[in-house]
Amino acid sequence: MKKCGLTLWCVVLSCILCAQSPEMIPDFEELKDNKPVDTLRWELCKRSLNSSWGSVDVRYSKTEAPVLEKRTEKAQLTGWKGERVNALALLWTTKDCKNVQVSVGDLRGPHGKVIPASAVRASFLRYVMTDELNKDKRGTCGHRPDHSVFDSSLVADILDVKVRQDIKARNTRPVWFNIWIPADAESGLYKAKVSFRGEKCVFPALELEVKVVNRVLPAPRDWAFWLDLWQNPYAVARYHQVPLWSEAHWEYMRPMMRQLADAGQKCITASIMHQPWGGQTEDPFESMVMRVKRLDGSWTYDYTVFDRWVEFMMSMGIDREINCYSMIPWKLSFRYYDQASDGMKFIQAKVGSAEYRAFWLPFLVDFARHLKDKGWFGKTTIAMDERPMDQMQKAISLIREADPGFKVALAGNYHEQIEADIEDYSIASGQVYPPEVLAGRRAKGMKSTFYTCCSESYPNMFTFSPPAEAAWHAWYAAAADFDGYLRWAYNSWVKEPLRDSRFRAFGGGDCFQVYPGGRSSVRMERLIEGIQDFEKVRILREEFKENPVRLKQLDEILAEFRLEKLAEIPAADMVNKARKKINEW
Repeated sequence: MKKCGLTLWCVVLSCILCAQSPEMIPDFEELKDNKPVDTLRWELCKRSLNSSWGSVDVRYSKTEAPVLEKRTEKAQLTGWKGERVNALALLWTTKDCKNVQVSVGDLRGPHGKVIPASAVRASFLRYVMTDELNKDKRGTCGHRPDHSVFDSSLVADILDVKVRQDIKARNTRPVWFNIWIPADAESGLYKAKVSFRGEKCVFPALELEVKVVNRVLPAPRDWAFWLDLWQNPYAVARYHQVPLWSEAHWEYMRPMMRQLADAGQKCITASIMHQPWGGQTEDPFESMVMRVKRLDGSWTYDYTVFDRWVEFMMSMGIDREINCYSMIPWKLSFRYYDQASDGMKFIQAKVGSAEYRAFWLPFLVDFARHLKDKGWFGKTTIAMDERPMDQMQKAISLIREADPGFKVALAGNYHEQIEADIEDYSIASGQVYPPEVLAGRRAKGMKSTFYTCCSESYPNMFTFSPPAEAAWHAWYAAAADFDGYLRWAYNSWVKEPLRDSRFRAFGGGDCFQVYPGGRSSVRMERLIEGIQDFEKVRILREEFKENPVRLKQLDEILAEFRLEKLAEIPAADMVNKARKKINEW
């Protein structure tokens, strides 16, 4: 076995595998695909064991022999130093193959230089059940308790962590390759052989080529792209059946939060009240702060869980902002422990009412004190989600009364009247900031992003969305001059996320972008691709300040990334064309 080279990817991969013993990594059996199968295509296979490079833009069927113009023996990738590049191989067979493994040697380049095999992650893609858009094709919002009403199918989305995979007869199994080019690699062409072997099964070998461009991409921590994918620790405890906030709970969260940090995540999602979004997910958010009303009517607050959560996330490398949800929950119902009755109580209080003020003002004052003691006040926001402007104005007024230095975040519609009060403002896809407002916000160091959710048919990151749409988000952010992108759910897992991505209220995959056991997804990897492209555009734009010809060419590329164009031009076509061009500069 080769020793693990001193590359960042090797360290990350080692952390993921070492953090979880085999018994901690859940295995699963894929659901059955009931779609009709074209048996003739299998009968036309000239060999029993087949391999070819495919496209990362295509979701290949599990039970169909892949339709390819010709077998592609060589994958040719291009990337900057420090960049992660992806490729997809296909294995299909007419006989059962057990314990198939992938082997990749060092990528050998110029002057005896190598990209070590440890920089390559080969993951069997596993299949999960998904559904489709609503019948009117306008997103997926709305309850869908009867899955039979929607067309469902298996899609390859899960990057498995298991290194061996059985492939049944007349099945196709994609293999995802992720190569993290070392930042100190020498530019040039690197090559390696890829082999696939199982018990009495040897698939034809493939070749992997990576052209390393003489440019350097910063480490994820230094990316400017403002990524905010909301984390749900409660889903992790429920899925793995461990006590909330137990040591086992923290261990299960380590690999997935490291993955999030390596995607350039900037924000910690913290819940400071009971169920800020009601029960919209399988695992509602509880409060990370315990509120206690004493016998004399005064309040005391326990920040133990909040502190541990923030410290844990910061230890993972996610430490730029702490977003605390929410002063304006959907139900306007607030829970606390009442000493007089020795039990939990709720109050209903409209925003701006005397009862609302009596509940929130003492907390905000004490919370500000606590955050300052911890050194976190300057990076904390009181965050809200899709709330009406009049409620936001009342909440902001109360926040300012508690401490004028408090920062505020909002994911929702753009409101000119409160824009100046929102430090971190994410507006719905399709909306824009006035150019002068965007420039003013950037000059003040305020963040201006956009988000997607169940409302958008495209671009989106459902399990049935075209994979390139995940990358398209970041290109759009660059084109529209946003600072980044927000999505409401990184890991709000459904009941059986490894088997079925469908949910009772939203489209398949809307609730999560990664899977249990440290498993990434095609969608997540493609989003990272796009974020890296965003960083390239940022670097090139700075370089081209003195080159008006190149700057104009860059602007022309970005001008293609408009929402209305996705109705006519596939995201893959736009992304691939643009990426090829900027990789040539």
